[in-house]
Amino acid sequence: MGIGVSIILIAVGAVLAFAVHVSTSGFNLHTIGWILLAVGAFGTLLSLIFWSSWGGVGAPGGRRREVIREDY
Repeated sequence: MGIGVSIILIAVGAVLAFAVHVSTSGFNLHTIGWILLAVGAFGTLLSLIFWSSWGGVGAPGGRRREVIREDY
């Protein structure tokens, strides 16, 4: 799960948790919203932690070596 999917989960969870005022039987939409918010936040945190291993800033061996060839 990338940052984009995590942000979408956070947005949908926020809408369900804060903006929807519906009473349903069997399940609670506010609880589902809070769960989606938590999963989105956790996914964002994991994406930021593992960003370097996906080729982001600070990746091990991420610097390119400059090779200069001299013509004889």
